[in-house]
Amino acid sequence: MKDRYLSVGQVAERLGTSVRFPRRLIEERRITFVKVGRHVRIPESALAAYIEAHTVQPVTARANGWGRAA
Repeated sequence: MKDRYLSVGQVAERLGTSVRFPRRLIEERRITFVKVGRHVRIPESALAAYIEAHTVQPVTARANGWGRAA
């Protein structure tokens, strides 16, 4: 168990968001977190899993020509 635990501020910095976004993820239980007393920490592996699960792959070009701009 060599996982590094990140503070809410560190997670926000890595995601490029405000602190409010990871706090909302925690409140809605959409990301794994650990409570250490009154402090909340997010494992790096949980952040990586969240990013992987919400990564959208690009659409490949269609052979039939639909979806192209004029």
